[in-house]
Amino acid sequence: MHFFRRANGQPSRLGVFPGSFNPPTVAHAALARAALQHVDEVVFVLPRVFPHKNYGGATFDQRLELLRLATDDESAFSVATSDGGLFLEIARECRDAYSPKIQLSFLCGRDAAERIVGWKYDPPATAGDMLREFTLLVAARNGSYAPPAEHSHAVRPVDVAGCDDISSTAIRDRIARGEPWEHLVPPSIRAAVARIYR
Repeated sequence: MHFFRRANGQPSRLGVFPGSFNPPTVAHAALARAALQHVDEVVFVLPRVFPHKNYGGATFDQRLELLRLATDDESAFSVATSDGGLFLEIARECRDAYSPKIQLSFLCGRDAAERIVGWKYDPPATAGDMLREFTLLVAARNGSYAPPAEHSHAVRPVDVAGCDDISSTAIRDRIARGEPWEHLVPPSIRAAVARIYR
C-alpha cells in the first residue's frame, strides 16, 4: 500500500473504501463522511488491479489526482493505492500499513454488499472467512441490505440519504450527452473532471 495522503494519528478503527473512482462522486464523499461515526479514519483505496472492473475513461494517475483533490478538506481521510484488488488482499495491506490488530470496516453500497456476500466463492466458506477479517459498512442504495443471518454480525447499515441514483457511470454518461453533471461531483474536482472526461 502506497499513501498519497495520510491522516494524522494512529486509528484503532479504520474504514477502507476501495473503488475505481471513475470519477469520485458526492455519494462517495457522503458515505465516507457518514462512516466517520463508526471509524476513526477512512482510507480511499485505488487498487492497481480491480477485479470485474475495467479502467477506462480516465488513467490511473488521473483518478488518483481526483481522489486527492476530493479529500483535501477532510482531515480524517487518507488516499492510498494497493497492489491487490480483492478485499482480503487490501485488508492485509492495510494491516501491514497500520497495525496487525486494527479493526477494519469496508465501505460499500447495497449492490456491492450483495455481490461480496453472495458471490459463489471457491471454497464456499470464503465469505465467512472475509467477514471474520473485517466488517461491512453498507449504505442503502435503492433499498437497504439484509444480509444472510450467518453474516449479520459483520454487516452494519450506514445512513446516507439522497444518493441512490448517483454513480460514476451516470456522471460519465451525462458528460458524454452534454447534460448537467457538476452537482454530482464534489466542488473541488469539477474543473479536473471537466478536463479529464470531456
